[in-house]
Order: sequence, then structure tokens, then C-alpha cells
Amino acid sequence: MTALEETNGALAAFDVVRDWLLDELAPVAPVDLRLDDALGAIAAEPAPAARASPSRDEAAVDGWALAARDLIGASSFAPAVPGIPPVWVEVGDVMPAGCDCVVDAQGVDAQGPLVQVLTDAIPGQGLRRAGEDIAVGQLPAIPGRRISAFDILCARRGGLARLPVRRPRVRLIDLDSADAARLTADFAEMRAGSAGADVTRVTCKRDVASIANGILDEPADLIVLVGGTGAGRNDHTPAAIAQAGERFAHGIALQPGRTAAFGRVGHIPVIALPGQPDQALAVWLALVEPILRALTGSGPRDPVFMPLARKISSGIGVTEIVLLKQTERAWTPLSVGALSPAQLVSADAWCLIPAMSEGHAAGTPVAGFSLHEEP
Repeated sequence: MTALEETNGALAAFDVVRDWLLDELAPVAPVDLRLDDALGAIAAEPAPAARASPSRDEAAVDGWALAARDLIGASSFAPAVPGIPPVWVEVGDVMPAGCDCVVDAQGVDAQGPLVQVLTDAIPGQGLRRAGEDIAVGQLPAIPGRRISAFDILCARRGGLARLPVRRPRVRLIDLDSADAARLTADFAEMRAGSAGADVTRVTCKRDVASIANGILDEPADLIVLVGGTGAGRNDHTPAAIAQAGERFAHGIALQPGRTAAFGRVGHIPVIALPGQPDQALAVWLALVEPILRALTGSGPRDPVFMPLARKISSGIGVTEIVLLKQTERAWTPLSVGALSPAQLVSADAWCLIPAMSEGHAAGTPVAGFSLHEEP
């Protein structure tokens, strides 16, 4: 038993549980992934580009390669005869020596005995300078940010075949339980994967020994269990956490999500989600995603501050999740302490009302976190 183990039905304060879970939690060590496998992962400190791209000046348009100094003042009324014979180049061709611009076909009359240029140009026109896309030593991806197709393109242009990423190992333990809990486990698996985690999902029986063995079975950076957190005769997940390691709290002053349990095995956080999807979603948004962001090194999410279109009323003593919908430049609250599927479909964001707050008046700026962006 710890200081937070309830002896009379009391619930652990949300802030206390959150701070305990995040205390001294550090990003996981980077692993190198092939570029084909790195899409969507969270970038660690990448190796700098090994080569410039392009490696030499090259044509950015199809046309005639020329020296801009030979074309000063050229026009259809006063054509210029270049001192260096023009060379036809196409996109991606290396620029010939002495040429520093490309003029399209309509600007050059090459039909007669002399080539005449009918327009002037400036140095660099119609070409890409060496190193313009990627310079030697430039980072192809920003640490802590999700790797995009653009980042992979830049890495390839910079001569890299792999990128280092932070990919925490999440073991998801799905108890042999009802359909609602399986839906919750499906959600947790997809959401953890979209956050950049490497998810291993296993199923185990509902007795204490089986759940404890599942917790201890394989190395992981975060262990998430689904189901078995209530007061039913087959709800043994909190006891299994205590048997496998340290149980910090069973029951949290978070609405919805009250029956969740929390602990550690060594330094590894263990979170037991209630089987009901709305209860689990609240715990996931408020506690699991901050852990995943700490493990990937992506840092806290940036909220969007907007005023409330109407007031929010909340009870004292319990942290409550509020669903928000954006209407013009304001947040309209849809629900307080409830996450029904119909409201989730309509909602754009969510926020927390602290336990010691009775809510917020209309017009109060509120920090909303997107429901539909990648975590």
C-alpha cells in the first residue's frame, strides 16, 4: 500500500497522479529506421545531410543556358548575340561552364545563322543553385516532430538512407473481456501507433497471476491494460499491478475515468484503463498521451486558446473533461464530464476543468486540445 492507496473509497487527485507518472520520465533511446519505415515516427536528433542537393547548379526549366552578362538590355527590338553559344538544357541538367541563367525557347531566336536572344535575364534565373534544396550539414528532420513525406524526401535528397527516431515500446494487455473493452483496446492500439509507438498487443486471462505475468512478460517502455479495474468479482487488474510491481493508486478524481489504476514496474509506467470506451478515452487523453509525448521527446501539445461561447459549470473536487466545438472564434462546450460517441463526432477539441474550479464564465479564454490531430 502506498500513500495514495484508498482505504475508505477516496480518489487520488488527478494532478498528483499525473505528476507522479511524468516524474523523471525521459525520452527513449533513438533507433535507426530505414526511410521507408520512418514515416509517422517521431524524429530524434538526425544525422546531418551527407551531400548538398543539388550537388551542382542545374536547370530548373527547359530552355537555353546562357551567361546573363551577355544579355544586358536585350529585347525583341535590340536582340543580343551571346558571346558563348547557348546550350539547350532540360530540367535537372547540370549547367554548362560559364552559364548562369536559363532562357525559355520563346526568348531565343535560333532559326537564322546567328542565335539571337530577345530578352534579358539575371544571374540565377531558371536554375537551382548547388545546395539550394539541402546544404551539407543541414538536418533533414526536426527532433521531436513527426516525420512526414517531405522529411523523407529531404533525407533522400541529402544522401541519407536511415533516420533516427524515438519509438517507445508499448505493451497493450487486453483482458479476455466484453465487446466494449475490445473496442477500447482497438482504440488504444491505433492511438498509440499514431503517436509513434511500437505496439505489442497481447490477451490474457482475468485472474491476478495471469495479469501480473502479462505485465512482466516482455520489456516495454509503457504498459497499458484494458479492463478489470472496477469493483466486480472478476476485476483483478489493480491487484495484479501491485503483485507485479508498485501500485500507486486505484481510483482517480477524473470524470469520466474514475476507476483507472496506476503503478510502475521498476521505472516503467503501468496504466490500467477502464473497459468502457468513454472512461478509457478520458484517461488516455489526460494521462497516457502526455506519457507518450514524454517518451518520444515531442514535448507537451500546444493548445488553442479561444473564449467560451457560453459558461461551463463544474463540480468541486473532481477534474472534468469538457468536449468543445469551434464556432467562429470561440469554443462552445458540448458536454462536461461525459464523452458520448455522438458528441465526440461533433467535437473539435477538449479541455480539463481543474478539481478546485466551479467552471468558467462565458468569454473566459480556454486552452483547447485538438481531438482529431495526431497525438
